[in-house]
Amino acid sequence: MNTNKNDKFNATTQAQDGATTVFLSGELDLSVAPDFRLVMEPLVGNSEQDLVINMKDLKYIDSTGIGILLSILKARHGMESRFIVQDVPTHIQKLFDMTGIAKFFAPQENSQ
Repeated sequence: MNTNKNDKFNATTQAQDGATTVFLSGELDLSVAPDFRLVMEPLVGNSEQDLVINMKDLKYIDSTGIGILLSILKARHGMESRFIVQDVPTHIQKLFDMTGIAKFFAPQENSQ
């Protein structure tokens, strides 16, 4: 389990059963984007593992965070590797709906 912590954002990774899950908590915005990228970069290119983002404890996401998620989606799609977003809080789902990206981040059940 790998953890990246700062005062307002935390990303914890857990590899299990052919998938790497990244648990996000706090606020994902411009100020913590470099931290999030550092956690995600080595995971995105691993086509042997499904990549799961769990947003259960995410309180806020801005356009920078959404942009990073879209970049991950594009990279994983190009590799024909699974990218799953799960446990999206209602307020973030509304933002996904309003921006038109909800169809790309359709909530999915945990496959475990």
